[in-house]
Amino acid sequence: MTSPSLSLDGAVPRQSQRRRFDAKKWAPYLFISPFFILFGVFSLFPLLFSVYLSFNQWDAASGITAMQWVGLENYRFALNDPWLWKSLGNTVWLALASGVPQHLVAIPLAAYIHQAFRRSRNAVIGLYFLPFITSSVAIAMVFNTLFSREYGEINLLLRTLSNMPLLGALFPAEPIDWLNSSEFIKPAVAFVIFWRYLGWNIVLYISALQTIPRDLYEAATIDGAGKIQQFWHITLPQLRPMMYLAVMMTIIGNLQIFEEPFILAGESGGAGQAALTTAMFVYRTAFSTGDFGTASAISWLLFLFIAVVSWGNSRLFNRKEGGGR
Repeated sequence: MTSPSLSLDGAVPRQSQRRRFDAKKWAPYLFISPFFILFGVFSLFPLLFSVYLSFNQWDAASGITAMQWVGLENYRFALNDPWLWKSLGNTVWLALASGVPQHLVAIPLAAYIHQAFRRSRNAVIGLYFLPFITSSVAIAMVFNTLFSREYGEINLLLRTLSNMPLLGALFPAEPIDWLNSSEFIKPAVAFVIFWRYLGWNIVLYISALQTIPRDLYEAATIDGAGKIQQFWHITLPQLRPMMYLAVMMTIIGNLQIFEEPFILAGESGGAGQAALTTAMFVYRTAFSTGDFGTASAISWLLFLFIAVVSWGNSRLFNRKEGGGR
């Protein structure tokens, strides 16, 4: 067995160096490879497959070979489907009815908790955050009971208020069928979404409040500014970056609403399909109708809609920061 020949200066030739495996060089890539493998298999591949599927007609029960290329036909069919527009209208209604109150309540409530609770702040935040981590099944059981027509606590409360001498006329005397009425099912679903995600926004705003320097409030107090003036001229401007993030997350999340209306109203969306959201319509098109191609096309149309609304929200906040330009 011959040893490799040496050069004049005693170094191993470059050809032998190339054959060596540099473990230190490839070790970092080896350690992070599980993430990229899992991301490619469970995220990137389904995403690309969904794009390809949106241009095909496919029945999943027939296998991959049953795919038929139809081009933009799925998109044309979806855009001409009145149920898509109805579901999109329901989604926007629920997103606004549940999303706007979240921030209108979360911002002043977070400011109050930040100022009023010093030692027990974490416990109070935990109580508000608890609905966010609560199981969807538990939420369904609780609110199906609360919204019950005959024995629900909400109708019992309204009945009690209707018997009051002066304010009784403002409340209905008859029980409301919340989950089986096209008129009331959307407010009921919106309330559940508001209740569940209020604590999440409170946590976001309190984390931002903790970064505001106390010197600003101390200087404002010396200048004679009251609590309300400090809130409007110090707290809100300092919260603007977090408001942008929180509102953006609310837009993206609320336009993809699925769990709450699906649990409370069922796959059909309740009476008159008043609580049918676009995400539920995608699910129904794919798994009830079996039209996975159109379902994928609707998913990407929803993605484009969310992107446009998010872009509008970004432009709105940038215009405010630029002094109304």
